[in-house]
Amino acid sequence: MFEVEANAAAWFVDRHAEGARRDHSAFVEAGGAGRRLSYGDLAERAGRVGGLLAEAGVERESRVALLMTDTADLPVVFWGAIKAGVVPVPLNTMLSGELYQSILANCRARALFVSPELFPVVAMFLGELPELQATYLVGPEFEAALARNEAKPTVAVSPDECAFWLYSSGSTGEPKGVRHAHASLRATADTYASQVLGIAPDDVVFSAAKLFFAYGLGNAMTFPMSVGATAVLYPGRPTPEAVLDVLARFRPSVFCGVPTLYAALNARLEAEGAKVETTLRRCLSAGEALPEEVGLKWARLSGCHILDGVGSTEMLHIFLSNRPGDVVYGTSGVAVPGYELQLVDEHGDEVGEGEIGELLVKGESAALDYFGRREKSRATFEGVWTRTGDKYEKLAGARYRYCGRTDDMFKVSGIWVAPFEIEQALASHHKVLEAAVIPARDADGLEKPKAYVVLKAGVSQEGVAAELQAHVKDRVGLWKYPRWLAFVEDLPKTATGKIQRFKLREWG
Repeated sequence: MFEVEANAAAWFVDRHAEGARRDHSAFVEAGGAGRRLSYGDLAERAGRVGGLLAEAGVERESRVALLMTDTADLPVVFWGAIKAGVVPVPLNTMLSGELYQSILANCRARALFVSPELFPVVAMFLGELPELQATYLVGPEFEAALARNEAKPTVAVSPDECAFWLYSSGSTGEPKGVRHAHASLRATADTYASQVLGIAPDDVVFSAAKLFFAYGLGNAMTFPMSVGATAVLYPGRPTPEAVLDVLARFRPSVFCGVPTLYAALNARLEAEGAKVETTLRRCLSAGEALPEEVGLKWARLSGCHILDGVGSTEMLHIFLSNRPGDVVYGTSGVAVPGYELQLVDEHGDEVGEGEIGELLVKGESAALDYFGRREKSRATFEGVWTRTGDKYEKLAGARYRYCGRTDDMFKVSGIWVAPFEIEQALASHHKVLEAAVIPARDADGLEKPKAYVVLKAGVSQEGVAAELQAHVKDRVGLWKYPRWLAFVEDLPKTATGKIQRFKLREWG
């Protein structure tokens, strides 16, 4: 059955535009023009996007790509497409031209909305995309196109109809088009946002994680919009300096980051002998498991504990998380209400407490499939269960401890080793900013841990290797210490902050 109410835009946009939150700010820009966009203005402008798409001949169920920085224009285009039954595809703003060409061809985008500063990266090949009917530079050209079109009403859809795509962050190298239904957006709001985060209408949310991937989309768009709250959007790179400035100027009540950023913020604050002055009600982390030392240090410097959680592009947001008043650093918490979890071995049999298995999750926010990837879709989406590709240990009290990606685990002296356990031990050392561990072969051809380490600013490498090896032995066991340490300035990561271990393996 097709109903207007099933369209995600009806609940997230129209409901507020027609109610008491009409004049309340939905989005505030922390950079660029510094604009404020009310829920009423959002609905009006999004409706005009529907007219613009019709003018360009973009039909229902067609895809439109959004290569846009985090400004108030991005939610206008995103919701405008959804209102019209057109499928928006937000794109990572940090890719190469070659990857953009591949993704635009893969999703067969009929229109492209692009921020002016990103246009040079794609300009040279746009004429080679036969499906692309229109390109809009976000700015005066986009504003003129909106002005000449009337607002279109929200169209009726099925809740199971595809609403939008996200491309996976590519921690294994190749992004995949993940298709999500209209109902997925509200599912994450009704579960994590409502029952764990406790989002409220008077909240101001700032997500350093960008809108183009699942974690940021929930944090800075659907979660605050589910209750008519406000999100602060920052279009630039979220450096520690920039993030601290936004926190000081806009004083959000909810801050969403990733482990790498929290570690960098800690280092910056410690170097300055400063603390976070803003009163934060909630702090979130996802993307990769949060090292215990990073969480404890942030709590001391900010006065707010971090709710570390686990989500994925395939599940749209967090389904396993620590809870307010129940934070155990070094663990990923417990299942978010509305989701079920299983740990299974290589034969698909469920493992018991204290054992390690692959994590499977069941919930209403699961993706429809990977576009054009039938074999991969079948391997990941097994009926109502979704394979995460993550290894976990089940602890007492239905709590879970992250062990690593399924393909990252390796054996040392016949015993399974989780890279994250060694990385957390290294990160707990006062000289280390962050670390990543992969297997490497010794002279006998046996696998042993090798660590890539980023030291804190001003720390000399002299004598540190032996010091860190002894530290790991003391923390997690004699056989787990890294036999080799390579000191690097930075680690290769996806836009979500996940370490790209396949690149480390290429380094050797």
